[in-house]
Amino acid sequence: MKKLPIQFYRSTDVIETAQKLLGKIIVTNFNGQLTSARITETEAYVAITDKASHSYSGRRTERNEHMYGSAGIAYVYICYGMHHLFNVVTNKKDVPDAVLIRAAEPLMGIDIMLQRTGKIKLDNTLTKGPGNMSRALGITKQQSGIKLCSTEICIYDDGCIVDAAITGVSKRIGIDGAGTAVDYPYRFYIKGNRYVSGYPNK
Repeated sequence: MKKLPIQFYRSTDVIETAQKLLGKIIVTNFNGQLTSARITETEAYVAITDKASHSYSGRRTERNEHMYGSAGIAYVYICYGMHHLFNVVTNKKDVPDAVLIRAAEPLMGIDIMLQRTGKIKLDNTLTKGPGNMSRALGITKQQSGIKLCSTEICIYDDGCIVDAAITGVSKRIGIDGAGTAVDYPYRFYIKGNRYVSGYPNK
C-alpha cells in the first residue's frame, strides 16, 4: 500500500480526480487511534465556474480559504452547524478545485468508529454520507488545511481498481439552488456498494 503521490492531487482535471479517488483508502491516526476506510463515493467541485462550489465566481472567505491552498491538503467545513465534511483540494495553489468525499467502506478500527459515532453495532450508516464518514474517521474542521500525507490523515492506493464498469455517475446531492450546476454529472460512486450514500447506487 502506497501513499498517493503529490502529482495525483496536482491534476488539473478535478472531475477525473474525483473518479480516481474511488477505491483509495483514507487512514486517520488521532491520539494513537488508527482507523481506515475505502472511498466509495465522491463529488467534484470545479473552481470559480461551478455555481455549487464554495469558490463560485472567485468567492474567497475565511471559511473556504483552504480551497485556495496547495494541492493535496484537506478542506473541512461544517454543514448545518454539526456535520464536518471532508474535501480533497486539487490542482494548484489559488485554483480552488476540490473533491468532497461522500462515503467510504470501513476497514480498520471499526470499534473506534462505533465509539465515535455512538453506534452499538456495524451497519452501513456508519460511514455512509459525508457527515457520518468524517465523524467515524475522527475528521473535524480542526484538520482543515492539513496535508494528506501527514501522520494524522493520509490517502493510500492499495492497488484496488474501480473501472468504468463499476463506476456510477450521477448529479450531485443536496445542492438545490445551484442553477444549472444542479444537473452536472459530477458525482461518482462504486455501483452496488452498500456504503454509497445516495441514489442511484446501482
